[in-house]
Amino acid sequence: MKRKILQQLIDWKNSTSRKPLILNGARQVGKTFILREFGREYYKNTVYVNLESNSAAASLFGSNISPKKLIKYLEAETGERIVPNDTLVILDEIQSCERAVTSLKYFCEEAPEYHIAAAGSLLGVAINRNQTSFPVGKVNILRLYPLDFEEFVTATGHDMLLDEIRNCYNNKTPMNEALHTMALSIYHDYLIVGGMPEAVKVFIETNSYIDSGLVQSSIIDNYAADMAKYATNSEAVKIRACYNSIPAQLAKDNKKFQYKVVQKGGSSTIFGASLEWLKQAGVVLECQRVDQGTHPLPVYADQTAFKIYMSDVGLLVNKSKMSVNTIITGEANIFMGAVTENYIAQQLTAQNYTPYYWTVSNSQAELDFVMQKDGKIYAIEVKKGEHVRSRSLSVFKQKYSPDYAIRFSQKNFGWTDDVISIPLYAAFVL
Repeated sequence: MKRKILQQLIDWKNSTSRKPLILNGARQVGKTFILREFGREYYKNTVYVNLESNSAAASLFGSNISPKKLIKYLEAETGERIVPNDTLVILDEIQSCERAVTSLKYFCEEAPEYHIAAAGSLLGVAINRNQTSFPVGKVNILRLYPLDFEEFVTATGHDMLLDEIRNCYNNKTPMNEALHTMALSIYHDYLIVGGMPEAVKVFIETNSYIDSGLVQSSIIDNYAADMAKYATNSEAVKIRACYNSIPAQLAKDNKKFQYKVVQKGGSSTIFGASLEWLKQAGVVLECQRVDQGTHPLPVYADQTAFKIYMSDVGLLVNKSKMSVNTIITGEANIFMGAVTENYIAQQLTAQNYTPYYWTVSNSQAELDFVMQKDGKIYAIEVKKGEHVRSRSLSVFKQKYSPDYAIRFSQKNFGWTDDVISIPLYAAFVL
């Protein structure tokens, strides 16, 4: 599968200020695959070591972690020569070996000619748990997310459709109705299948929602296993409770995360650390509230008011046990609003935007997303279907005059009343 992060990896390889790389992200988003593909295509050879499954390799970091010693040990362990600038060394599951994390500092300082790329699924969690010293300022960090919709369309063989979507947006013209219908159908597939690479792969091979759903269920089970592995028993119970509450949180009219939904009498004191674990593990996305819609947005963020979305919309659909037919047929369903919001949050995050949401005190007005780019404010309203009437975007526009007002829905492209109407499948054009 083609991943857009590949260009960032190429830029890292060619950078004159390159440091050891940490590729972060939730489990099973494709970190190992993309690093191995990157090594195969852009290096003369690749040395791969899994520090979780290969205890012998992990033990090499037990004492002397000077780069010269480690390179000699890794060559002996793998039987591969490690040549500066020509070899990519991949240290997979680095969170399981804290000394390997520390060694990245010394590769940066003493041996920058070696190209070291580490992958970590629960690095933030492991560091917090083990009090490991993170090599701040000594590593480059990239984050990999599940496939976004653009990558999903490419994986399913519809590249030309992406070109048409971009052309319509750039030229301010609506999509051909037949292509619009096709794109909506693929968008519905994406809501069901999501962007976890294995689920996408199985869907492409079998064209079966059932088979891809089995993969999703396995991933959710693996997340639960990680909670038990990287937390104490009492912590794991609370982490699972927070994670399991997300569909119910998003089903409320007020989607603000409420600890009392996790457990009666719940509070941030009881569950705050558990929620932070989920964020560090990359399995949820946080969207904080802002009470102002002006630049700079981060200074108006309310740390105590936020929404929590799942990192993959397909996992949300699976976990909520939502009927596939409801999505395919478009039948009336209140929870579709939450699914659609989760989808947009995932697409914006994949493009490295930080989305916020906005509400007015003592008012019914709530804007789904507000974001900032290059000092410009984007006001974003999300609609699950073709019905687009809402007062919140109008209230926000009147109050703050944002640079761009955008409405996502299942309607075709349109430009009226100072609002850019963008089909949900075209979120990537931003």
